[in-house]
Amino acid sequence: MSATDDDPTDDLTVTPPKTWATGLPAVTHALGYALGQTTVRRTALTLLTVNQTGGTDCPGCAWPDPGPADRHRNEYCENGAKHIADEATSRRVTREFFRRHSVAELGAKSDLWLNQQGRLTEPMVKRSGAEHYEPIGWDEALGLLATELNALDSPDQALFYTSGRLNNEAAFLLQLLARAYGTNNLPDCSNLCHESSGSALNETLGVGKGSVTLDDIHHSDLVFVVGQNPGTNHPRMLSALEETKRNGGRVIAVNPLPEAGLMRFKHPQKARGILGRGTAIADRFLQIRPGGDLALFQALNRLLLEAEDAAPGTVLDHAFVEEHSTGFDAFAAHARTIGWDDVLAATGLRREEIEDVHRQVLASRSVIVCWAMGLTQHKHGVPTIREVVNFLLLRGNIGRPGAGVCPVRGHSNVQGDRTMGIWERMPQPFLDALGREFGFTPPTAHGLDSVDGIRAMLDGRATVFLGVAGNFVRASPDSDATERAMRRCRLTAHISTKLNRSHTVCGDTALILPTLGRSDRDVQSAGEQFVTVEDSMSEVHVSRGRLAPASDHLLSEVAIIARLARRTLGDTPRIPWEEFEADYGTVRDRIARVVPGFEDFNTRVAAPGGFRLPNPVDARVFRTPSGRAVFTRNEFTMLRAPAGHLVLQTLRSHDQWNTVPYAMDDRYRGIHHARRVVLVNPADLEALNLADRAEVDLVGVWHDGVERRARGFRVVAYPTPPGSAAAYYPETNVLVPLDSVADISNTPTSKGIVVRLEPAAAGG
Repeated sequence: MSATDDDPTDDLTVTPPKTWATGLPAVTHALGYALGQTTVRRTALTLLTVNQTGGTDCPGCAWPDPGPADRHRNEYCENGAKHIADEATSRRVTREFFRRHSVAELGAKSDLWLNQQGRLTEPMVKRSGAEHYEPIGWDEALGLLATELNALDSPDQALFYTSGRLNNEAAFLLQLLARAYGTNNLPDCSNLCHESSGSALNETLGVGKGSVTLDDIHHSDLVFVVGQNPGTNHPRMLSALEETKRNGGRVIAVNPLPEAGLMRFKHPQKARGILGRGTAIADRFLQIRPGGDLALFQALNRLLLEAEDAAPGTVLDHAFVEEHSTGFDAFAAHARTIGWDDVLAATGLRREEIEDVHRQVLASRSVIVCWAMGLTQHKHGVPTIREVVNFLLLRGNIGRPGAGVCPVRGHSNVQGDRTMGIWERMPQPFLDALGREFGFTPPTAHGLDSVDGIRAMLDGRATVFLGVAGNFVRASPDSDATERAMRRCRLTAHISTKLNRSHTVCGDTALILPTLGRSDRDVQSAGEQFVTVEDSMSEVHVSRGRLAPASDHLLSEVAIIARLARRTLGDTPRIPWEEFEADYGTVRDRIARVVPGFEDFNTRVAAPGGFRLPNPVDARVFRTPSGRAVFTRNEFTMLRAPAGHLVLQTLRSHDQWNTVPYAMDDRYRGIHHARRVVLVNPADLEALNLADRAEVDLVGVWHDGVERRARGFRVVAYPTPPGSAAAYYPETNVLVPLDSVADISNTPTSKGIVVRLEPAAAGG
């Protein structure tokens, strides 16, 4: 597609879903996409350095890299290669582009079209009442933003949002800017995705992160992969699971949809993956109803308790439970009340399937549970993850080799951003350390997360929005409400590498501040710089860009934030922003003095492969109020759809990175040349009197009386669990009510939306 092509049109073709993933087709698709974006030379330069020691960290996901001695020369997956190529594209968005296209015209374009236009090249402003963006110099742009910030009646009227693509150094400076300015309004993408994980793990284990390493995955007896699709969202996880299998471990997949990568994996860097049949990954696939995971783990926990009753002293790890946990008696009493009728109704599974998994658990010395948004984005997401922790605690599968919790993050540095302080509720010890280091008193009142930030903009309580990386408008729930909220702002500003819909949904005044990409060489006055990231398993390592920047007018994220801070804060408090911009090592020196685990940061991160942050859970030290791991009592619940309705989950297509589609295909599921499709079980189609390929509107059902309608979808008969459906986001984010959130974590319930299918409205 050239940068001037019109939007692609839906031309739906359906083929049978794949029963294996990766192999030679993944290589050819990745190279084809890369060569369609840029030259052979640039493609080679990016791919040969991505995820290498001292090279560029893939911006695609947070799956960890093997140790330096174990890395393949091509240490990336298909989607990672496409993502790095997408950033390294030779296409450019210039001032002439914005002169040709009004904001309204751009707002009518698809996510795919906007992304395909290429890299942003200079700062742009849409002034009040204007219909087009126009060029603006950096000094004027940052001065305009600083003036708006300083004109607010309260710092809490500003929102500082970030996506997980941000590096550690820039994230640390962003939260420092916000807190020195006077607010904890630091919403981020974790609020929309994995906040339920952090909430549950902080409460039960005292640390809101995973507790396992790649070596644990490789040598575990049993790995649960729950509510996630590694083949699309983090394909390198499949090579780790292949290693599990080759070492004699077993894998249980729990998911509403059959996923090709969990059936069979053909490793593209091994002869057996190109020429052979590959490796069968899942030993057991439990096709669970959306939201049924809580009931599944409650049933497994009841079975473990009953097995202990039948053979006392042989099933549970009594020494661990007695020495390292609290709350067992209340949990156990409640677990024994869970009824099989409820479990089978909630899960859609047969009792024999669950009992077979129970037998595999009993036969396993070490167990890991991995999960993603299939658990977190439900109203009962936090209780579900707490029940997973109960399951692991019963047999001491916390704090020992081959065992533990493994939330799999989707952004490359989303975990690092949180470690650096990007959170509206950072604990007081962090705020105290920050204040001591920089000589000011950070605000202590909790700030706004992403959902509450949208509410604040709708209500006029927040009027300036700064987004650093990401695509907030398309990532957020309740699209109509989110867009109304953004348009109510006095000023919206986005630090971005490429065009996206958030640039077209503007405040009265809007700024586009173009930045270096992860793959771009970053040279400041002190010389060439590198940044650091933290992956899903707490490994911190270097990322260094190798390409010439897309434009001479680009600034790094560190430079933009530092210059904005100088403009906004002046010399109060006295923070050396110019020094930080010149030499990122000076930022890391300050991180070392503020953030636990980063002592001697510059020296340790220079070692090949970097270093792993300490996790007290590894030593069975739990930073909970009791000093022990916490068993919890979680009430049984299930999502029920009225007759004639379905439970919808939103998901990615294979050719997609977060909100950005790279193509109109989802080849593992057999969907080609279309995105506005809804996957429905054939029995439900018959019951609803709908024909395969019929055109429908998806209508959300929520108690506020607001009609939320996603128009013009085509039905595709697909092996979804009865009573459920699936469709791609961000097209279906419009159906997720702003007030439909997970208890405790406030995460939107994008995996559990009650909808009805209506014949497509005329003209829709």
